[in-house]
Amino acid sequence: MTQDFEQFRQQRIAGNEKVLQTDSLTIKRIFSLDKQAYKENTLSKATKELLGLVASLVLRCNDCVDYHLEQAVAEGFSKEQIDEAMGIAVLVGGTIVIPHLRHAAKSLDFLFSEK
Repeated sequence: MTQDFEQFRQQRIAGNEKVLQTDSLTIKRIFSLDKQAYKENTLSKATKELLGLVASLVLRCNDCVDYHLEQAVAEGFSKEQIDEAMGIAVLVGGTIVIPHLRHAAKSLDFLFSEK
């Protein structure tokens, strides 16, 4: 898992750099909007990361799940708090989310082993 997660981190950074080399104003604005949306505001950045995690599980995007898990751990959420949020995702998304929940559980174990 260590190698998989490190590879994910490196590919995400390289991929974002590549995508942002585009001349597309739309793509640049989407990336900017994403950055702005997760800033501290009425909702804390931490709360927004949990919301992002739940949405990512429901949408079944493992890359997104890994990103938001990493951010949630960095924001100081406990494993139990993250597990509770992921339970909401399965409730909302249904049993089709379970394979992505399995992925998330492995990633979460890895992230907490890094601490």
